[in-house]
Amino acid sequence: MEGRAPQGTRRRRGSFRARVAIVFALQTAVVVIASLMAANNVAPIGAAIAIMLCSGGLAWLAVSREWIPVAALARLLEGWDPDRPDMEGLDRENGRRADGDVSSLIHGLHGLAARIEGFGERERNFTRDASHELRSPLTVIKMSSDMLADETELSDFGHRSLERIRRSTRELEALVEAFLILSRESDQGLAEEDFVVNNVLRQEVDYARELIAGRPVELILDEPASFALHASPRVFAVLCGQLIRHALQQTDQGTIVVTVMPGSVSVINPALDTPEAGSRRHASVDRHGFDLAIARRLSDRFQWPLELRSLPGASRIASVRFPHPQPVEA
Repeated sequence: MEGRAPQGTRRRRGSFRARVAIVFALQTAVVVIASLMAANNVAPIGAAIAIMLCSGGLAWLAVSREWIPVAALARLLEGWDPDRPDMEGLDRENGRRADGDVSSLIHGLHGLAARIEGFGERERNFTRDASHELRSPLTVIKMSSDMLADETELSDFGHRSLERIRRSTRELEALVEAFLILSRESDQGLAEEDFVVNNVLRQEVDYARELIAGRPVELILDEPASFALHASPRVFAVLCGQLIRHALQQTDQGTIVVTVMPGSVSVINPALDTPEAGSRRHASVDRHGFDLAIARRLSDRFQWPLELRSLPGASRIASVRFPHPQPVEA
């Protein structure tokens, strides 16, 4: 079984502590004997002190020698790369040392490194396979929906069903995109570039308007400022899209305002007009808090602080601050 020490190693476990205890016991015995000899005038005080100092030096050398395997293992782990674990180095260290404790530690690290390597391989396989296997059916559904929309003999009920399919496809596409980003241990593979956040937000607002077709909800993009970022526009779009979707799902009626301020983007929900609307709104928040959870994880991953607060009149605002905004001219 992975991570379990061999039988021979288990029998030797604890030998490091035992040898260190023997060294200090012998040193203590030498100090006691030398003190008694000096007290009884059996040996001069200078000779007793010399014996004590020599015993202390020998004890230090013995303990230092016992510590050599631990120091070698520490040097090996200091330059450890989790993406390319040095399994051969661990095996070499394990072969050089006979101490049971160090061998057990090396064997445990070997098993842990093997598991981490397996996790990394599964992560790469998932992101590669999911990216293809999930996006391909979504593309087929979108193309089929566009073809059905051109049918002139489609009934009103068919048109409403088609719009629901389109909205659900758009939501599933955004969800898959967010999951693929979060499934990566790091942000490697996400192309970074200079982009204007206003342009990406306009596209996300247009996508979100498809989700509120036929509902008494209005979505407005307010742009009193504009700025650029050097980051992944894909991650930015998914983060802002999740905040907008969360606002849409918790709003029954009214106007949602997406505002671009210098270095930040905010999404403001309308105020609660009646207690009945408030109860419906809070129930909706309980049902659809998943988008906000994804937005929080994205903001934590890419260090874009997300803040939630309430405004006078019971309006709620979600704002994301970007620490390093750039002027649009850049």
